[in-house]
Amino acid sequence: MNWNTVLRDVTALECVSSEAEIANVQYDSRRVQCDDLFVAMRGGSVDGNRYIGAALAAGAAGVMTDTRDVYDRLHRERPELAIALVEHGRRALAEASSAIFNHPQSHMALSAVTGTNGKTTTAFLLEAILRSVGRKCVLIGTIETHVADMVRESPHTTPESRDVLELFRDGVKAGASEAVMEMSSHALEQERVWGLPVDVAIFTNLTQDHLDYHVTMENYFAAKARLFDGVGTPPPRLAVLNVDDSYGQRLASGMERSQVVRYGVDARADFCAENIRMRAGETSFRMLTPVGAAEVRSPLSGRVNVYNLLAASAAAWGRGLSLDEIVKAADAGAQVPGRFEVVPSANGVTVVVDYAHTDDALQNLIALARDLEKDSGGRVITLFGCGGDRDRTKRPRMGRAAGEGSDLVVLTSDNPRSEEPGAIIAEALAGVKETGTECIVEEDRAKAIEIAVRSARKGDIVLIAGKGHEKVQVLKTGAIPFDDVAVATCVLKEME
Repeated sequence: MNWNTVLRDVTALECVSSEAEIANVQYDSRRVQCDDLFVAMRGGSVDGNRYIGAALAAGAAGVMTDTRDVYDRLHRERPELAIALVEHGRRALAEASSAIFNHPQSHMALSAVTGTNGKTTTAFLLEAILRSVGRKCVLIGTIETHVADMVRESPHTTPESRDVLELFRDGVKAGASEAVMEMSSHALEQERVWGLPVDVAIFTNLTQDHLDYHVTMENYFAAKARLFDGVGTPPPRLAVLNVDDSYGQRLASGMERSQVVRYGVDARADFCAENIRMRAGETSFRMLTPVGAAEVRSPLSGRVNVYNLLAASAAAWGRGLSLDEIVKAADAGAQVPGRFEVVPSANGVTVVVDYAHTDDALQNLIALARDLEKDSGGRVITLFGCGGDRDRTKRPRMGRAAGEGSDLVVLTSDNPRSEEPGAIIAEALAGVKETGTECIVEEDRAKAIEIAVRSARKGDIVLIAGKGHEKVQVLKTGAIPFDDVAVATCVLKEME
């Protein structure tokens, strides 16, 4: 694509006209190839302008920069170079990528999910429901990425705009007409989703998390709320909001330009559930909707998945599916990796791996286990850890949540990253001690899982919380292979 053609879509402060042909767009100089456009932008920890020289050495045919001094120097030293000065680097990246990938977002209807908990499951459910009626989809989320029938790894919950638009382009080529995305608060605030028109926006809930980045809950909420204002686009056509959550109620009261569909279990809502019945591996309820009522059965477990099913159902209805189609798809739904994933066991012990990594999510997970075990009288054994280089204030709260709901707590390491595991554990242990619940501390996560599983008796449920679907553990020295499900499976087989 011609440089001047790309510029038509980019809001530039100054630019150099050029007939240079642009083959691709990159924001990482290590990925630049001959004739690519390099977008140099200042980030929170890295300034991409430092790598313009490397990009040019790799063959970049054009440069966009968000720094005046850099633009002036390039213009002076390389007057023939296709360059542009932009005010917002990330916006320019999105605009240039959209042009170079031929505006793929305009060829698909996008449904976006935000919230603290439930984003991944809700997105998986919605995509599965849409696929059940023959619609091809792009799914972008925490666990994995789907492009029509292809499955790819997901390095980030919400990638940079360039990577999202490339996936959308690939999806359009494969015949996709729908896209479903998780949108994190970081991505919304940093405008990684700039210019993506959202048709259906879903809000699941808001509980304390990521305050190492957002500092206050109001800032965190404001970041999530950007989805419903539109990030460089008009607001979504339809807003699907959990009104059992106080922040969802706040969003609902402020909606003026979007149609609102409310969902909930406790509150009066457009989509709600009654006569809820739960056991491990199955949840059923009567779903009341604006177009009638129907019995829903799902292989997912627990009250939290009632909310996820309501959210996905409301969004699917908003995308034109009938109630019968939605209910049929819910019944056929598959297990979402690392979300209340039951590990097969032959000894009467239920072992569950779940991604719960906040105090609220841990409380919900333990409450679900209690509901499932209330008839058998079994114990709840909870293994958890806290991530390093993340919000430290939630560590004692997670300890308190684990201790208050469990009969035995096994406290271990999660992803310590650059921190010392023992220091993280000490902060969480303070919360457990407040409850007086028995707690075993074992820093080695594999050994801790073995302790938790071998401590269980027939009828007990063991919760392995924090990492869920993840296949690595991130240490100070780097990432090592680690899979909670695989470790637990090995222990259970040894116990047979």
